[in-house]
Amino acid sequence: MPSIFSGEPSVRLIAWTAAPYDIAMASARTCYSPGVVLPGEITPGQRERIGPGIWEAGHHTPFQHATFTFAIENVSRQFVWSFLHSHPYYNSDQTSQRYNLMGEPRLYAPKLDENRRRLYEEAALAAWDAYGKLAKLAQKENFRLMQGLGKIKGQNEKQVMKEAENKAIENARYVLPVAAFTSLYHTVSGLVLKRYQMMASQCDCPSEAETVVAKMIAEVEKIDPNFKMPVKRMKVKFSGNVDGDSFAKKFDSGLDGMRSKLVSYDKGAEEVVADAVREAVGIDLDDSDAIDLAVNPAKNPLLLETLNAWQNSPVTRALNHANYSFRKRMSHACDSQDQRHRTTPASRPLLSRLHTSRPDVVEPEIIAKNSEMHKIFTDTCKLLWKAKNELIGVGVSPEDVIYLLPNAVALRFTETGRLIDLMHKWRMRTCFNAQEEIYNISMEELAQVSSKHPRLTRYMGPPCFFRRGLVEGKGKEGPCPEGPRWCGIDVWRNFPNVKRPF
Repeated sequence: MPSIFSGEPSVRLIAWTAAPYDIAMASARTCYSPGVVLPGEITPGQRERIGPGIWEAGHHTPFQHATFTFAIENVSRQFVWSFLHSHPYYNSDQTSQRYNLMGEPRLYAPKLDENRRRLYEEAALAAWDAYGKLAKLAQKENFRLMQGLGKIKGQNEKQVMKEAENKAIENARYVLPVAAFTSLYHTVSGLVLKRYQMMASQCDCPSEAETVVAKMIAEVEKIDPNFKMPVKRMKVKFSGNVDGDSFAKKFDSGLDGMRSKLVSYDKGAEEVVADAVREAVGIDLDDSDAIDLAVNPAKNPLLLETLNAWQNSPVTRALNHANYSFRKRMSHACDSQDQRHRTTPASRPLLSRLHTSRPDVVEPEIIAKNSEMHKIFTDTCKLLWKAKNELIGVGVSPEDVIYLLPNAVALRFTETGRLIDLMHKWRMRTCFNAQEEIYNISMEELAQVSSKHPRLTRYMGPPCFFRRGLVEGKGKEGPCPEGPRWCGIDVWRNFPNVKRPF
């Protein structure tokens, strides 16, 4: 087996707002000025007087005008999931395990003595080896499934093989540890950066988070030493023992066999939305016609566009008033996609407290149906759990050991969203190009909401379904905005009564 690479996190500030501290002071002064105050007009005395005063008083909006874009490498997917993407106020573009073959074993390794580190690395390397085997086997299986679609899409054998490879690594990645390294662009405001500084210890991977955030702060202070507002670092310790196995069993028993169960919603949502539409446009319409103005693409052309400007529309904004909560179980891999829908917040777990003693995973369907792949998958999960348990047994902190858990590890939490935001998520994730697990979950959620509020959801589905008959078709892909990247199936003709073949 090859050796692993586990280097220090790399954090580079590559773009930023000029004079970030002075622009915050200038924006604060503008509140008390008849005109705009420019950053160049800020005096040393104002820096010393205004900044600390508004910071300590909690008047923090001026510090949102400064933004910082970081290029970050050699950080774990667990850190990105647990910390960088655990809140709504950021933008990221990240190396995808769906489209990039993870060849060299590159992953976060906590500071351990020689014997413990050997156990950690051997487990991680075994998972990487299983990933390679699953990728090869799944590529053959996917190629067989996708040949027919390739003919419909006009693809040659090489193009079909590439798509089959992408689907294969999408499934094989489920056995990779969440310690696997990733790279990303990450942009935040100055205010969010200071929140990072406060909260770095309050996540599932405090050592890694503290290291990365310290580097981010240092990069900003290089370009503006004034941007140095004090924060109190938070570290709350939770008392009491947790039985992850009992928690998982109890949670799952309440799902009634579902992946995502609707547990709370506004029963009068249709009437509230209808009222909101009438309030916005001042037209006396019955409830169904008022709702139609917001959700029918034939009457609301904003729904045909890929640029989501729904919150800018007086009519579509009415969908903010319908709220839905789901209790859900999904893999770490799937939730790393789900949490990117930042306006549908969730109470995600601390895995360091809620890990189970036995393998607790979501297995991709294509792997479960193939006996050879299923054995590789289950054997690898058993090996990773065994290493995790042994390391905890010899005194290693759970915060360090949970990095060994695979992308397949099951997460359980409650997620709540406004219909305007869920509509966007379902639009993206009921597309056949979406990853299988998040597709299945989204279809469950849409079906449940549709059963409660059919007038609100009757037009909801993937982009091609929104656009059918209203956007000029482009050859075989019809109304799909993906062009040559379309799935190869006329989903729009019969959604939701369509079967996903892969």
